[in-house]
Amino acid sequence: MPSKPGPVTVMIVDDHEVVRRGIAEVVERTDGMTVVAEAGSVADGVRRAGLVRPQVMLVDLQLPDGTGIDLMRAVRETQPDARAIVLTSFDDDDALAAALEAGAAAYLLKSVRGAEITDVIRAVAAGRTLLDERTVTRRKAGHEDPTENLTPSELRVLDLIGEGLSNREIAERLGVAEKTVKNHITSLLAKMGLQRRTQVAAWVASRKHVGWRAEPGH
Repeated sequence: MPSKPGPVTVMIVDDHEVVRRGIAEVVERTDGMTVVAEAGSVADGVRRAGLVRPQVMLVDLQLPDGTGIDLMRAVRETQPDARAIVLTSFDDDDALAAALEAGAAAYLLKSVRGAEITDVIRAVAAGRTLLDERTVTRRKAGHEDPTENLTPSELRVLDLIGEGLSNREIAERLGVAEKTVKNHITSLLAKMGLQRRTQVAAWVASRKHVGWRAEPGH
């Protein structure tokens, strides 16, 4: 019989101990993942990553002796398979682009809920990339319609989220499994450059009065 895969190994790099501890507690409470190291600087992070070889690194952008970008680049040289998630307070397009260039697989703001962090860790560990060139380009060109690459099913789910329906209600309305709805939401979040379901609802609400579907590109 094949052996059961071990838990996803996670390293947290942030110069604030309270932040590290809070994230570590969330990760440790989640089935299928464990924290193997914590670090508070670029140098410490590079050293510890070399010792424990984590599958996923959660990296803050601002560190005492450099940036999370420096850390990701250094680790990437010796551990090309290690995947990185930027976790920061800065919702900044330049930082986003730099994270992408350094090989980050996702970009999260520290305002996210714990469950969202572990969902992203799981997705990134499974090989998914939630941050791509298209996301960065679209954010910089604010006039573009971020729904242009959604499938008809994803557009329907988008509308129903905007109506305030739960995943179960959307599944019933569309006559599909709830898991299918969750897959659609994961995909549309990645395509739109958003991080959580509530942002989708807010985005739809903000667009309803400007006719964003009627005037694509404005």
